[in-house]
Amino acid sequence: MRLFDNLNIDFLGKRKTAYIVSGIFLAIGLLSVVFRGLELGIDFKGGTEIALQFEQDVDIAQIRADVNDIGLGNVEVKTFGGTQGVILRTELQEIPASIFPRIKTAIEASLKNYFPEAVYNVADSTSNSLTYQFGNDTTVVEISDKLFELGYQTGVISANQMVVRVAISDWLEETLKSKLPDNHFTVLKEDQVGPKIGGELKRDSLIAVVLALLVILVYLGFRFKFAFALGAVIAVFHDVLITLGMFSLLYGLIPGLNLEISISVVASFLTLVGYSINDTVIVFDRVREYMKIHKTADLQDNINRAINRTMSRTVVTSGTTMLVITVLLIFGGDVLRGFAFTLVFGIIVGTYSSIFVASAFILEFAQRSKKRFQF
Repeated sequence: MRLFDNLNIDFLGKRKTAYIVSGIFLAIGLLSVVFRGLELGIDFKGGTEIALQFEQDVDIAQIRADVNDIGLGNVEVKTFGGTQGVILRTELQEIPASIFPRIKTAIEASLKNYFPEAVYNVADSTSNSLTYQFGNDTTVVEISDKLFELGYQTGVISANQMVVRVAISDWLEETLKSKLPDNHFTVLKEDQVGPKIGGELKRDSLIAVVLALLVILVYLGFRFKFAFALGAVIAVFHDVLITLGMFSLLYGLIPGLNLEISISVVASFLTLVGYSINDTVIVFDRVREYMKIHKTADLQDNINRAINRTMSRTVVTSGTTMLVITVLLIFGGDVLRGFAFTLVFGIIVGTYSSIFVASAFILEFAQRSKKRFQF
């Protein structure tokens, strides 16, 4: 399908206006990053993520209020996978020492309730686990299975020893079971990320983005000219910085929009880099083609002609991609919302930068260096 067959717009004639627009967005975004900062997910700053699956639909606002009252600190509560799934994220990595005795009491109350004849003592205790030793006539496997069924994370050590991990999810269960007695739930997962791992992920994510840009620079330098490669990489930096600025600027301003930096968001930024470069390469290919055909034509005319001729492809490709990503943004749930937002906003900025940043850079470079490109 072809659109805009007779399109004839002087895009580069409007490049100075585009410079102002880009400058404003970059300045606002970078100022927001400096003064507001970026909200990092537990993948980077460390913490605990707990996924709960309820038997009935939940009122997320009520659960958020219940959880905020128990002392988990800075906690984030979101739905996932429908109206019965809940994800909680907290900066805590282990249960506070003041809460530990409450969980121990709850475990032993369950033992007394279901195994009143069991004789046991605490053989070992750490900041996040209890080891129980039972009499020889006690079936430890049966006790472990029952506690596991009740939601505790248990394991059999020997014929008369069992370990019970005391985690944040146990503290959470104790509270929510009393608040929601008619809506039972199970803990699907509890993931912990320490600050050391978070620091390594930040470093590795930054290295991944930088290496991607360097490889793109080398590849385009061989495929076109170095100036073309430099223009494409500058355009990608432009896209990433503006999108990153929007993450900082809009965080907390739009209800339900998860704009914290997580591993999935880093993946979306790398996807954005690839998408933006692909769009730029399409334009550059057509520029090179017209420069071979119209050798005596002005460079600005050739670039404008290339952009006009690729506009149909750009609109169709970007439009269909945007349609899918917008559906993901609206219906994909809180977990995928940051990923989808990056691509929705990034596709718009990436299409813009292919014209008004990458292509404009080629023209500015040629005019200022008085150099004529030969292919």
